Amino acid sequence: MTPWRDSPWRNLVAGLLYIVAVIALATLAYTELGWRLGDAFYFVIYTIFTVGYDELHPITTPALRFVTISTIMLGCTGVIYLTGALVQFLTYAQLQQLFGNKRMKNKIATLSGHVIVCGYGRIGHMLADELKTSGAAFVILDREEAKLADAAARGHLTWAGDATDETVLEEVGIKRARALACVVPNDAVNVFITLSARNLNREIEIIARGEAASTKSKLLRAGANAVVEPTHIGAERIAQLILFPQSAKLTESGHMRALAAGLHGLGLELEVTAAGAGIAGKSVAQIEDEADGTIFVVAINRKNGETLTRPSPAVLVEAGDGVVTITRAGRSKKQKS
Repeated sequence: MTPWRDSPWRNLVAGLLYIVAVIALATLAYTELGWRLGDAFYFVIYTIFTVGYDELHPITTPALRFVTISTIMLGCTGVIYLTGALVQFLTYAQLQQLFGNKRMKNKIATLSGHVIVCGYGRIGHMLADELKTSGAAFVILDREEAKLADAAARGHLTWAGDATDETVLEEVGIKRARALACVVPNDAVNVFITLSARNLNREIEIIARGEAASTKSKLLRAGANAVVEPTHIGAERIAQLILFPQSAKLTESGHMRALAAGLHGLGLELEVTAAGAGIAGKSVAQIEDEADGTIFVVAINRKNGETLTRPSPAVLVEAGDGVVTITRAGRSKKQKS
């Protein structure tokens, strides 16, 4: 950020304060010399801004002439200064935008193996924070300047443009990126972005957001590797908090979230599920043996609120228990019930 002493705002504000002071003092001087306030203010304004109307009252006394000459000299000087400050401010803003875009483009040009986040709404905002925390290189792509300004203020790399435009995707390095997240709150737009991205990069990992249930299949056919349904996930999370509050809170701790992120990179998921007929009444050892090493029970939340962490192999899982498991990504709940 430009220091205040070097900012064009400083000269602009100083010029405005100077003009206001001259107007106020000159108006006060004329009223002290017998003019009405309205006449004094009107005469000072058109004198300072050199409109050149006739005098409202005769300027005959030495005092009136001194005030008028001072108003002309100080006022015109102030207007010239203010005009120069305004031109400087406008020129600086344009140059700053020009060079800012150039710097951003140069930074993006050096990226490789980065993530492209299309859309900086509520989910895009949270996603960007998570990526920044993990140290991943990424760029935010959105059409709205206000959202991009907010993202830039948070230290994120941004680019203004329409993510459905293949030229724009090329500008943010789609051919060098390792992943693209479509989190625009519009299913049709996400489908189109997915099609465009897949056409430009056959190897890129595409994670798309889908609001309507019918959109998931369309996104997958368009080329998405995975589809996230925020509404479904939100409902599932609420159910977990209601049914298994202790286990759900356990998986949301900072340590467990970091563990979940690491497991996801290995193709594993940390989940809380209800003990259905398939596992109720069985021991931890039986559940893991029958899953042939694809499920590992790490905690059990009893219906009475008791939480068993690192349960022994002999512990029995009861109907209605909340079971925290590590399992292969993509396994359905039917396979674990």
